[in-house]
Amino acid sequence: MTTAPWHARLRRRVTPFAVALVALLAGGTATAGTAHGAAGCRVDWTVTSQWPGGFTADVTVANLGDALDGWRLAWTFPSGQRVTQAWNATTTATGDQVVATNAPYNAALATGRSVSFGFLGSWAGSNPAPTAFTLNGVPCTGQVGTSPTPTLDPSPSPTVAPTPTTPSPTPTTSPRPSPSAQPADAMATVAAMQPGWNLGNTLDAIPDETAWGNPLTTRELLHHVRSEGYNSIRIPVTWTDHVGPAPDHTIDPAWLARVEQVVDWSLDEGFYVMLNLHHDSWQWADDYPADREAVLTRYRALWDQIAVTFRDRSSRLVLESLNEPQFAGVTDEQGDVLVQELNTDFVERVRATGGGNATRLLVLPTLHTSSEQPRLDALADTIDRLDDPNLAATVHFYGWWPFSVNIAGGTRYSTEVEQDLVSSFDRVTDTFVERGVPVVIGEWALLAWDHTRPGIIERGEFLKYLEAVGHHARTRGLTTMVWDAGQFLDRNTLTWRDEGVHAMMRASWTQRSGTASSDELYLPGGGPVTARSLTLNPNGTTFQGLWHDGTELVRGTDYTLDGERLTLSAPALTRLAGERRYGVAATLEVRFSQGVPWEIHVVTADTPVLAAATGTTASFAIPAELRGDRLATMEARYADGSNAGPPSWTSYKEFWSSFRPDPATGTILLTPEFFAEVRDGTVTLTFHFWSGAQVTYTVTRTGTSVVGTPS
Repeated sequence: MTTAPWHARLRRRVTPFAVALVALLAGGTATAGTAHGAAGCRVDWTVTSQWPGGFTADVTVANLGDALDGWRLAWTFPSGQRVTQAWNATTTATGDQVVATNAPYNAALATGRSVSFGFLGSWAGSNPAPTAFTLNGVPCTGQVGTSPTPTLDPSPSPTVAPTPTTPSPTPTTSPRPSPSAQPADAMATVAAMQPGWNLGNTLDAIPDETAWGNPLTTRELLHHVRSEGYNSIRIPVTWTDHVGPAPDHTIDPAWLARVEQVVDWSLDEGFYVMLNLHHDSWQWADDYPADREAVLTRYRALWDQIAVTFRDRSSRLVLESLNEPQFAGVTDEQGDVLVQELNTDFVERVRATGGGNATRLLVLPTLHTSSEQPRLDALADTIDRLDDPNLAATVHFYGWWPFSVNIAGGTRYSTEVEQDLVSSFDRVTDTFVERGVPVVIGEWALLAWDHTRPGIIERGEFLKYLEAVGHHARTRGLTTMVWDAGQFLDRNTLTWRDEGVHAMMRASWTQRSGTASSDELYLPGGGPVTARSLTLNPNGTTFQGLWHDGTELVRGTDYTLDGERLTLSAPALTRLAGERRYGVAATLEVRFSQGVPWEIHVVTADTPVLAAATGTTASFAIPAELRGDRLATMEARYADGSNAGPPSWTSYKEFWSSFRPDPATGTILLTPEFFAEVRDGTVTLTFHFWSGAQVTYTVTRTGTSVVGTPS
């Protein structure tokens, strides 16, 4: 007999009945009709975790009346809270009124039985529990009575009082469904993992924990990350240099004990924990096509030892088979087959160790953890074949590549960047989430955002990206785990390197924030100041005002708003610019109805001045007086107009790889990597600055000698 895969039968969109129910709620109370049987219910409402602007909650509904085949729990939020993501139920809302409808697998609710669901929510000001609930239109009073046809009215009733609990910074494990509803566990677990954080460049560093510049992991670090609202932590581990010879490949006991310690500390802090094989993927596993037996022996030995070691840990520990699997000398289609073999072997071996591993959530990647449709289809086929309800899919997301590294003119959060984001998230949602398979975006950020390489990504453009990633993941039910190798959290001081960046990231977990076409307005260093404009992107919010140093600017005098076009007047800008010294003169705040205010920096700058220089292809620096401006990108062309330097397919070179500013020496460096692909002769460089200024400069190469001349 042929049946649909288990995951194809789980997830459904909101039913027409649920939509009609919301319409009734919006329009008023339904009229009671003929009598039904005994009805009654009790609701327990528990806030399991809370942080500024967000919270998670567990809701348990006990049916005290006759058995139900389908349930709808309705309530009204008392202080404007909102549900942003739910698990084990589908939620719909009209203003403050919310209806949670059963999932297909938990519709039946027998007399005396309970059902639980959870959600991620947003709040502002206060977060009191709702004071009244109705189940299929019947008030939940904790008593049993005779029910008429359900009255679809979720408005508060003074006789109904759920039991609120004091918000706690430490979440509890999501309730586990009965065995018949076992497939719900994977969706609930992955939803409860949102948001997540990567302990990057640490236990995955080669050869040991501190080799890549991060300090030893401490309980204080983990506690700090947990207190900032992160519900899960991915612990990448590279095992290569801590494993004995074949055939046993015994893991060094000291290394294994250290991994256990960090895992246990994380579990103690209340995290969901994702543990994996990390850079092993390219250190030895990529040789799988050429040396199948040796790779498979090592892979199996590692997972046998890891699985047994962690067999009895909390179900909040999840295991990921292999980070970014990749293979030498094969096509992508062949690689898909190899990933399927390793993923299948991983699942079977971990399950065979029994204990908690028999039902533990296991996370499976695509080839390269790519979100390309053929890679997703291959993983979906693997999950179909395994027919295991406790599996999740994982991909990584670092954005549209030209923007992620600043190449080919990719300096802004453009329509191409947005479309790449939407398309990627839609593909994983359609392929997995809509079919009942949860998805973990196991790593995300931008490749070039790093405190050690400042200037590659403009901060305001990065903020727009952060806001959009959070929104598009949240509305699709995707769990995100930011890749942090030290570029976000300074692990020595336990402070965020850029509080504004983290604030935007954190706000995106629960709500949208307004942005604008730019976060900078440039003024000249001398002469008259004229009005300056930019375009607001409210993202569904409403404009509330413009502020400077705690004082609200005067609309109509200091600024005007025409639709979404914000214009600051010449007198206001003159006042804000002050003495017109180069650099940021003032920072304004655009405040919206929710989310993080958008900063606008008023900058004084004049066209940068570049000077003549001599050097070599190994060391060449252009004296640069930036005069308050900042470098955005660089073009390079030969005299015939063709592209010079790498890559040859675009005139815009890669920031940092081919060129970079050096504020300490007041120069712009051209790298050896750039000159490695520049032939003898003259190249015209065009430097683009964020003010809009463009400055041309020529370099002439003769062998290893380079001469630079301003145009």
